[in-house]
Amino acid sequence: MTSVLDLAPVVPVVVIEDAKDAVPLARALVAGGLPAIEVTLRTPAALDAIRAIAAEVPDAVVGAGTVISEANVDAAVKAGATFLVSPGWTDRLLDAMRASGQALLPGVSTTSEVVALLERGVSEMKFFPAEAAGGTAYLKSLSGPLPQARFCPTGGISLASAPSYLALPNVGCVGGTWMLPADALAAKDWARVESLAAQAAALRTS
Repeated sequence: MTSVLDLAPVVPVVVIEDAKDAVPLARALVAGGLPAIEVTLRTPAALDAIRAIAAEVPDAVVGAGTVISEANVDAAVKAGATFLVSPGWTDRLLDAMRASGQALLPGVSTTSEVVALLERGVSEMKFFPAEAAGGTAYLKSLSGPLPQARFCPTGGISLASAPSYLALPNVGCVGGTWMLPADALAAKDWARVESLAAQAAALRTS
């Protein structure tokens, strides 16, 4: 299976308040060229949204974000999530994520956390919160001593700043929300979402 980090330059980080919006939103993102979709477990609608996308948008690769417990892992996988993203990790959470059999992106923000994951045989990680934790300068500094670690930086990244992250050798993709503006979601303007997704999908490493 292709790594989540290699599916597209950007993984949309989606917060869904109404599960009825999940399918048209996912279809717009996929049509724009962003098939990997992280639905955060921050709302009551999240699991139903994952379930609907998994069932009705076959070209989407739907994952669950904000996974912070064994219960989250179990519920997300049962709903159809094919990758799991956490803002941070513990041994207990990592064990549950690995036992699920799905792809995982445990979150890190320090060198020690990266080394600890490498010890556990995990080389693909979420770097969060990217901008607050040191941004491109921090990730660039990690590429020398820890070249085997690959990241999906997420947190505060925009269309303007994404290319500088994607240019780094240890970044496979970035996570972002800029292609999901609140006014477009409120208006259910899926055409605009698709257009913004296409703009994000066109980003390439330099």
